[in-house]
Amino acid sequence: MNLPNKLTVLRVILIPFFVVFLLLSPGNDLFKWISLAIFIIASLTDMLDGKIARKYNLITDFGKFMDPLADKLLVCSAMICLIDLGKIPSWVVVIIIAREFIISGFRLVAADNGRVIAASYWGKFKTTFQMIMVILMIADLGAVVPYYDIVTTIIMWIALVLTIISLCDYIIKNKDVMSGDM
Repeated sequence: MNLPNKLTVLRVILIPFFVVFLLLSPGNDLFKWISLAIFIIASLTDMLDGKIARKYNLITDFGKFMDPLADKLLVCSAMICLIDLGKIPSWVVVIIIAREFIISGFRLVAADNGRVIAASYWGKFKTTFQMIMVILMIADLGAVVPYYDIVTTIIMWIALVLTIISLCDYIIKNKDVMSGDM
């Protein structure tokens, strides 16, 4: 297993630790900051594994499949926890997770036909803004930073819009997957 794939696997391994610390964080600032640090480290492995894979030509089908899946697991588990903590509306998370299921379905159908659908630029922008949104919501510095809550809300809306745009982009670019004309 090459280094980018190991980083992807590390990201998946970090998720349960992140979730435990985040869910134990109300009333415990140390756990909040630990969960935030784990999330940031896991998020940075996403950027790092892609750069290493492209630079050293270590792109694999495993990486094309697992990297976006690891991102989905990380971000979706964070958002589900943030619903529980009252920091994000559930309807936003439902839209984002619905998009992830639809794209995963496309990827499964494509894989059954011997094709791997890699992440698009829209998908990467979407993931970046979702990760920034999660970081801002976990840090929750609205009490000490002016306009923090407004900025966090704007980032949430940008992440939501990018989620919808990237869904449309995947559907348009890969409509042949569902029609069987691959």
